[in-house]
Amino acid sequence: MIKKYNVIIVGSGPAGIFAALEIAQSSGLSVLMVEKGQDLSQRACPSRVSGTPCHECSSCSLVSGWGGAGAFSDGKLTLTPDVGGWLKDIIGQAPTETLLNYVDGVYRQYGAPDKIYGQDESVQKWRDKAILSDLKLVPLPLRHLGTENCFSILKAMRKHLEPYLDIRLKTFAVKILAENRQVKGIETQEGERYACDYLILAPGREGSEWLSQEARRLNLSVRNNPVDLGVRVEVPRAVMDPLTNDLYEAKLEYNSKSFDDRLRTFCMCPGGEVTMENTGGNEPIVTANGHSYAGRQTENTNFSILVTTDFSEPFNEPIAYGRYISRLANFLSGGVMVQRLGDLVTGHRTNNVRLAKGLVKPTLKSATPGDLSLVLPYRHMMGIIEMLSAMNRLMPGISSSHTLLYGVEVKFYSLRLQMNEVLETEIHNMFGVGDGAGVSRGLSLASASGVVAAREVLQRAGFNHGNGSGNKKKGTSNS
Repeated sequence: MIKKYNVIIVGSGPAGIFAALEIAQSSGLSVLMVEKGQDLSQRACPSRVSGTPCHECSSCSLVSGWGGAGAFSDGKLTLTPDVGGWLKDIIGQAPTETLLNYVDGVYRQYGAPDKIYGQDESVQKWRDKAILSDLKLVPLPLRHLGTENCFSILKAMRKHLEPYLDIRLKTFAVKILAENRQVKGIETQEGERYACDYLILAPGREGSEWLSQEARRLNLSVRNNPVDLGVRVEVPRAVMDPLTNDLYEAKLEYNSKSFDDRLRTFCMCPGGEVTMENTGGNEPIVTANGHSYAGRQTENTNFSILVTTDFSEPFNEPIAYGRYISRLANFLSGGVMVQRLGDLVTGHRTNNVRLAKGLVKPTLKSATPGDLSLVLPYRHMMGIIEMLSAMNRLMPGISSSHTLLYGVEVKFYSLRLQMNEVLETEIHNMFGVGDGAGVSRGLSLASASGVVAAREVLQRAGFNHGNGSGNKKKGTSNS
């Protein structure tokens, strides 16, 4: 017996949630959402609670479950198409801007704060200072939710959607079902099969490896996005307050003098905490990340520096490469490694004694002191040291010997399915959205991509956007 739905959504991160919101408010279609992680109220990281090394849970609550990785992020809505992914390259600049405004309005409807950073005269001041420091500052209108507000917003969305769709948590979609380039449904790890007319794939970064395996099995054309690999940097909050008080987050770009590699800052967390996340799956790896809260602050600020690498033929496994480097760090440290910048530059391995002498007290207590030069490629380390030196001219104190570097941080959005302007893949009525499909790398564009696919589904199913009654759950059929 195969249960039949009009629409199946794989993944309950921002891309999947916004696809569901769009369909729920506009139609009476039967919708199934499958998510391999747990519900929002049950998501908790035992390592964070106990302050111990990663437990390597089979499904990491930091990246899997209702809300996706965004539930434990510090909730930055970047309101420009120019950063955060490639959606504008697929659907165009103007449509992407319109969608971002729409998505922003939905987040505000569910409780996002009113304040937007990066829109006043301070932007030009910091752009000029960045140029003098050999850096490029990308203007970034940004709305900061805060980790605790992410939870409340996602909880409200969950409550709203509950009557309109079936949500199957702790359910792993292991196989995409298709015949003659026409989508048919999915099969779960338990062997259950669900049929559908339309399939929206929103597996998130953690699911990118699964999606790449399925793409190969189905002979789909894929494009490898660059792999971003680097470290999370932690400094005293006072060092960065002048900039973060004005902009909250600055997207800074730098081209290394040693190798002409492109480096960029990512996910600044003023007064935040360095965290770790586990990819889960059969061969889990632990990587560094960072969060900040709207209602409380630490004495430190953290951000990542990522080195962007485009691989050329014959190599075509950027995800595997990123996993290999991450696994090496895990092998040497048992999880996330931390090193003082001064020790790295002078060729010393950081140990507990050296760490205790430092002025920066690590917020990730479970990080293991070590030597990142044994993990990251030489050209990556040289670029990171160079960029920190340039940033030190912009914000004195960043390149201090006490600055902490956590490794490694890597972003797994290195595969993009071949898709048309409505995000439909080469399999008819199957759509790819969000970070896991290589379309986005952040909350805003992931959410917007879910809307794109959902509106196309509605149109094909005979519903114009916004014309439906928003009927509650429609029963499934067995075939």
